[in-house]
Amino acid sequence: MRAVTAAWIAEAVGGTLAADPEAVVTAVEKDSRAVAPGCLYVAFVGERVDGHDFVPQAVAAGASLCLVSEPVDAPHVLVADVQAALGYLARAYLALLRAEGEITVIGITGSNGKTTTKDLLAQVLPDVVAPVGSFNNEIGMPLTVLRADAATRFLVLEMGASGLGHIAYLTSIAPLDVAVALTVGTAHMGEYASPDDVAVAKSEIVQGLVPGGVAVLNADDARVAPMAALAERAVMFGNGHGDVAASGVTTVKGRASFEVALADGTVLPRRTLALVGEHHATNALAALAVCLECALAPDDAWERVAAAGPVSAHRMAVTERPDGVTVIDDAYNASIESMRAALRALKLVADGGRTVAVLGEIRELGDASLAIHEQIGTEVVRLRIDRTIIVGEGARPAYIAAVREGSWGDEATYVDTIGEARALLEETLRQGDTVLVKASHGSGLWELADQLVGGVG
Repeated sequence: MRAVTAAWIAEAVGGTLAADPEAVVTAVEKDSRAVAPGCLYVAFVGERVDGHDFVPQAVAAGASLCLVSEPVDAPHVLVADVQAALGYLARAYLALLRAEGEITVIGITGSNGKTTTKDLLAQVLPDVVAPVGSFNNEIGMPLTVLRADAATRFLVLEMGASGLGHIAYLTSIAPLDVAVALTVGTAHMGEYASPDDVAVAKSEIVQGLVPGGVAVLNADDARVAPMAALAERAVMFGNGHGDVAASGVTTVKGRASFEVALADGTVLPRRTLALVGEHHATNALAALAVCLECALAPDDAWERVAAAGPVSAHRMAVTERPDGVTVIDDAYNASIESMRAALRALKLVADGGRTVAVLGEIRELGDASLAIHEQIGTEVVRLRIDRTIIVGEGARPAYIAAVREGSWGDEATYVDTIGEARALLEETLRQGDTVLVKASHGSGLWELADQLVGGVG
């Protein structure tokens, strides 16, 4: 973070300063355990923890200022709403960086693929700041903005939406030079009336462009492609068509391999992605399109995008254990679309070997939960997954649907707990098996993935 003073922060957030106006802030933290000298400590009040209780620890660790909603015995800026103030601070700070230098702000949204596309760009773009993990909401995104500094050329931001107006709020904090829309699916369907409402929410990212900004849009998604009408300029990417088009897609050990045809007639050579899963072709094309808009040389950008591997935990991470079992850990999050993609990747990675799918609940689906889990149960049977273990009451309809579709005996099993799933895997996994672990993060199934990768399972 570029150094700013306490007085500047107080003015930016419209707060009351109770500190030395010239005190210098060089970083922002919301966790008192992560505070270092020069930090602004942001005291959030959560459902279980009140950040104001940890002000003494933050100050002891070197915090030079605290952002609070109630007076504390420490140097602070007092505001009515800490979360809103964090947004004001990030907005003013980004405006300061724009005024003092050149920075390109890239926003990414989509029901699937945001974090993977962000991770690709973080590995390819120079002098880049990108979110840690999935910092894509009204707290995480401003914190990412505040990590940029005078040397930052590219700021990559994830923008999630669990309701209408969410992305519009995020782009009001960080107006975009490049807006990327990947997919419109069923993630967070519990917050929307229909997939069309999801599309409206995602389209807010295009409306958040600065004058002269460009939208990078998935031509293969029927709800994303029309967003081009909202943009001053749009670049389309897709399989076989668009300005950045994949050509001759095949798979090599579960990894997409293809050439790329550009709008000017250039054809970039066939490369095989380091990422596992044919669906990552979409994310790679999006990342490449962004790189081209950022003036990277096409051949170099394509080579680096293809070579970029997984970074964030629990996202299609493939581990080959010493005992000959291959684990695909995709347990960070889930939707019907990503579940289907992961199951197909399981088949491709297994390459004829025995397939085992350990599946948990997809959350935040609202009234659509029953039908979507039933679709998953049907899908595992139609894909001929050899062994399916459904974990947890929320995912039980997937098991019932699998049995109804034709998975009897040991082909489909339901267990209540992660511990039961682990015990069952210990009994059944053998050399040559490939096991997929997939669920929404809140199901906790990522713990099982950690155990399997660590050799415990």
